[in-house]
Amino acid sequence: MTVGKHPMAWRRIEMNALGVVPAMHLGSIRNGAVVRIAGSVVVRQRPGTAKGFVFLSMEDETGMMNAIINPATFDRFKFEVLGEPYLIIDGVLQNQDGVISVKAGRVAALRAGAAAESHDFH
Repeated sequence: MTVGKHPMAWRRIEMNALGVVPAMHLGSIRNGAVVRIAGSVVVRQRPGTAKGFVFLSMEDETGMMNAIINPATFDRFKFEVLGEPYLIIDGVLQNQDGVISVKAGRVAALRAGAAAESHDFH
């Protein structure tokens, strides 16, 4: 349920100026391209079998997107990854067999106002 626009919709002009790609456009970008994504963190996962990798499901006003954070990147940005409700991520797009994700290289907090709690590590 919503009471209005997604919080990211209010910042789309700013996100466009920062080079942030909306979720709905990620499928049209070539595999291996460097991209910037931003949105609210919906789910954080760190499976015990994933050798320290963290997987994020994020959303903006256009849809869902996935980010993969390797252990070294997680160590560098763990406070942002674990504690911030909105993130901006620079990384390499993976588009393999229609499964789209971004391998994070840089993670930063994106101050965007109130956010619902994410479903972490379930």
